[in-house]
This record gives sequence, C-alpha cells and structure tokens, in this order.
Amino acid sequence: MAAYDVTEMMVVAASKVLGDGKTVFVGTGMPLAAAALAQKTHAPNLVLVFEAGGLGPQLPRIPISVGESITFYRAIEAGGMDNVMGAAARGFVDYGFLGGAQIDAYGNLNTTVIGDYRSPKVRFPGSGGANDIGSLCWQTIAIIRHDKQRFVAKLDFLTTPGYLWGPGAREKAGLPRNTGPYRVISTLGVLGFDEETKRMKLLAVYPDVSVAQVMENTGFELLVADRVEETEPPSEEELRILREEVDPVGLLAKKK
Repeated sequence: MAAYDVTEMMVVAASKVLGDGKTVFVGTGMPLAAAALAQKTHAPNLVLVFEAGGLGPQLPRIPISVGESITFYRAIEAGGMDNVMGAAARGFVDYGFLGGAQIDAYGNLNTTVIGDYRSPKVRFPGSGGANDIGSLCWQTIAIIRHDKQRFVAKLDFLTTPGYLWGPGAREKAGLPRNTGPYRVISTLGVLGFDEETKRMKLLAVYPDVSVAQVMENTGFELLVADRVEETEPPSEEELRILREEVDPVGLLAKKK
C-alpha cells in the first residue's frame, strides 16, 4: 500500500462523494482538489461551477483560487457571478462544496471570525459566495480538520447556514425546501446528518482511526451510525493522479 498523508486521505474520500453527471459549486482549497480528482477518475461528466463564472471546465490542474483564469479552461460557458449564482437559485446545482473554520452539530459553518466579531482573535476571509452556495445548492459538502476547536457546540459567527437550529429551520428562514448539509469530510472520517433530527452523524472512519477518537475530538454530542464503516485508503493510481495531474506543484497534497 502506498504511503499517504491525511490531506490526501481527505481529498480522496471527498472525491468519492461526488457522483458522475452531477453539478458541484466548488470552493477554494481542498474542495478544488477533490472535484478535480473526481473528474479525472470516476466522474468524468462531473460539471464544475465556479464563483467567477466558469461553468463546466475541464481542469488540467487545480487553480490557486476559484477566480483563476484556468477555471474557464474548456468551459461549457464563461459567464459571470450573477449567472452561476442564478443557476444555483434556480435549482440547477446539486452540490455546494465548502471549507470552514468552525462547524456545529447542524452543519452551520463559520468562515468569518474566531472570537468577538468586533475584536476577534482571528479574522478569516468571510463568506465570499459561501452563504449563497450553502443556501441555494441542493446538498452541501464541507471539508474541515477534526478537533474540538473546529467541531464546536456554538459557532463564533454563523457565515453559512446548515440546518440552522434543527428540523424545519431552513424553511422558516426562507431557504429552499429539501436542501441542506449532506456530508462532512474531516481528518478522521466521513460524517452525514440524521434525517429526522438533522444532527451530525458519524458514518465512516479512516484506517487506524477509532470511533472513540472521533468522539473525543468533537465538541458536541455526535450521533453514530449503527454500523460505522472503514474507508478504503487511497489507491496508488488515485495518489498518482492527485500528485502528478491534479496538484503537480504541491499546493495541497504533500510532495512525495
């Protein structure tokens, strides 16, 4: 079995969530690598959507940001932000794929500040298009490192809505019905959400990670599936594509 690091494990696990023939609104960072890897492996017909207006490009490598010109490479359409956000608002985008600094039990995300908003300990870039993506796409996927500082009982700031405070909350806030968080890809495993309570649930752990380890690193009461799966480690071919084609300069994946 080829050696891999946790970032590569996360990217590979996240890529497998993305189905062929689906549309995904991609955020900066690991979501870019996961979407590009999916497109180069099991999902060649995955349609990537970028905030700057690129729709359906064929990425030769991951861009530095969602605004880089490569996000228009061989695109179906090169439009603007109003066009792609409008497509999400009209229900044409299956997945919204985002990162975050904090996440809570209902999949709400913080990418704005740690600490008090007016005098924060850390200030992040903010929403960008993340609020729109989390509000309008059918299903939201988050990718985030797993510890009690990030998986928190209460966010320091609500940037992007998940299921807000529970069942029916999104609809009461005026968001589209049957939308919301779908999966969370962390450094320890893959999590989903309970259909009735809308609370986060552990579905799978990575090799050599225990359920107890996940619970110890979560700052809220985490639901656990009746049968927690163990994810397959990245294959040699997945790692080759990730390192040589998706991320050849090592923006995210550690160079070997």
